[in-house]
Amino acid sequence: MIRQVVAAALAEDIGPGDATTLATVPEGAQARGMMVAREPLVVAGMELAEAAFRELSPSVQITRAAQDGQRVAEGKPLLSITGPAGALLGAERVALNFVQRLSGVATITAQFVEAIQGTRAQILDTRKTTPGWRRLEKYAVTCGGGRNHRVGLFDMVLIKDNHLAVLKDESPNPVAAAVHRARSRYPLLKVEVEADTLEQVEQAVAAGADIVLLDNMNLVQLRLAVQKCKGRAQTEASGGVTLAGARAIAETGVDFISVGAITHSARAVDIALDFEL
Repeated sequence: MIRQVVAAALAEDIGPGDATTLATVPEGAQARGMMVAREPLVVAGMELAEAAFRELSPSVQITRAAQDGQRVAEGKPLLSITGPAGALLGAERVALNFVQRLSGVATITAQFVEAIQGTRAQILDTRKTTPGWRRLEKYAVTCGGGRNHRVGLFDMVLIKDNHLAVLKDESPNPVAAAVHRARSRYPLLKVEVEADTLEQVEQAVAAGADIVLLDNMNLVQLRLAVQKCKGRAQTEASGGVTLAGARAIAETGVDFISVGAITHSARAVDIALDFEL
């Protein structure tokens, strides 16, 4: 996958040729550069950066100064590269795009993980990812200390409000009907049910759900839901979770807190690639 996404990104950027480099840099010229963090961050995506440079020239020499998952301070070098100037210039932006974006995901994930440290809760990602980048962004979440939720629609049953709306006339209730059908069709998959109310929480637990997703509940509701599920199902808080509010949610006793923002709203961190003069 790394080779595929890197090749596609380079093709998108370089097209038929790097006009500036082809026009100005002599063939055979060599260069040396250093990728440097310009702010404190958690590293992710180094293998993609290396693949970008090596895709344009197998002779590029790369030395890592930091590893994925590592916290680094402002000014810390991440990797040094030496090789054909054309290859370094051609891959520069693609390599930075991967590392800046994925390190941004890892960094904000680490902030959420740190905010709830000492509680039982774990930070989960969601499917709110950049199309085509899901596995990369979920990998970056793990670099930041988070945990992956389902990868896609295929590896877990998650019965949400829209599913229940379709089943509104089912007996004895939509939740029970959905869980029963899920167990029958996919007996090996975990079953999670989204609950908007405490009544739905009770229905989900009674139906045998493995996990109950507590959607947009306030702190009082979360505590009550946790008590209803205790010893019967795991709990996941979801909906509008912010860094400032994560600790209070974790202290209600939930098992998981899913945060869409760690992927869909992660800021690309500031990383530079500086060539030696």
